[in-house]
Amino acid sequence: MNPITTLYYGFRRNLKAVRLYLVLSGPGLVVMIADNDAGGITTYAATGAKFGYHLIWFLLLLIPVAYYVQEMTVRLGAVTKRGHAEAIFDGFGAFWGWFSLLDLIFVDWLTLVTEFIGMTAALGIFGVPAWATVAGVSVLMGVIVVNGRYWTWEKIAMVFCVLNLIYIPGAFIVQPSLSDILGQGLIPNFAGGFNGQLFFFLMANIGTTIAPWMLFFQQSSVVDKGMKERDIPWGKADTLIGSVITVVVAVFIVIVTGAVLNGVEIDDAAKAASVLMERDRWLGIFMAIGLFDAGLLGAICISLASSWAFGEIFGWAHSLNNKVREAPAFYVNYFLTLVTAGLVVLIPGAPLVLITLFVQVVAVTLLPAALVFLILLLNDRRTMGEFANTTTQNIVCGGIVAVIIVLSTLYAVSTLFPDLFG
Repeated sequence: MNPITTLYYGFRRNLKAVRLYLVLSGPGLVVMIADNDAGGITTYAATGAKFGYHLIWFLLLLIPVAYYVQEMTVRLGAVTKRGHAEAIFDGFGAFWGWFSLLDLIFVDWLTLVTEFIGMTAALGIFGVPAWATVAGVSVLMGVIVVNGRYWTWEKIAMVFCVLNLIYIPGAFIVQPSLSDILGQGLIPNFAGGFNGQLFFFLMANIGTTIAPWMLFFQQSSVVDKGMKERDIPWGKADTLIGSVITVVVAVFIVIVTGAVLNGVEIDDAAKAASVLMERDRWLGIFMAIGLFDAGLLGAICISLASSWAFGEIFGWAHSLNNKVREAPAFYVNYFLTLVTAGLVVLIPGAPLVLITLFVQVVAVTLLPAALVFLILLLNDRRTMGEFANTTTQNIVCGGIVAVIIVLSTLYAVSTLFPDLFG
């Protein structure tokens, strides 16, 4: 075979692989990029403003953490053909099943509130009233969901995923010092020393990178998409790419606020966008658009995670491939969760900033229980067979749980005894 023929067939094989990936991609990319939601953007912006570049190394460590956690849901969903809520009920009984479901409902609803907080604040910069944002977003999300096809919903969600990359050109606008980023950001250090505030930010960054809703969402998404055991390698690759993208975007947000707003008291991304707009109009616009997109993408996914879980437990039809008349309870739950969360934002005097940061810490505090259930399910060799966790995967995931518990404990201790860490 001559070189040209070899090159041609090699190109065809690669093209076929790319096409296959594009067909199977979606759950991993969507769940990981949606993790850069409104609360996440606020957390990253506040992290950069408070610590500059000093915690970039910590964010980079979250790439393998996010991947190892989420790829387990790919294997579990593809093998069992069950969503995460149903898998917990079947594996551990009704008590732990309801414990996990109520945990999910509580965190999901609070997180959904933060998405509306971010979206209303972002459009408020351009003079759009909060009620108009809540109403418009609710209608838009309804149109996206009720089309009756999972594939259509997923591709629309992927469009919003692409828009999440808008923070990357923003970092180039500020022209940060590369030597400062490398010197301060890649060498492990704790700017300001060990204290309750540091632990709070570390937990908030973990909580916005790995959250309980993500486990439920991705596994149900894998099932709704119809992925099989042979598709697991593609699902894992999809999750890895998504993990890299979500942390890269987070790093670029930290670079923007660390370069321009370092030392400025920033407690939400909308405030960061307003301050940035005073210094560079386009930079502020990028931040505001990105914040709205992040909130919308997060809301799309989080509201579905709860609806899928309810459908699995109560035996309702719960697929996006079902029309409204075929799965009325599924869609009623979806819209009820959406509307009630949006109405909270319209309550006069509601502590919206406190809710946004608090939710990230609550999520990471409740995360260990969800991870333990997931790890145990992945060690059931009778169900998982060759796709069960390996020793290495158990060690890594067990280490993740241990680190989260340690950070949560240190934060609690530092709150009770504020002078303990200096």
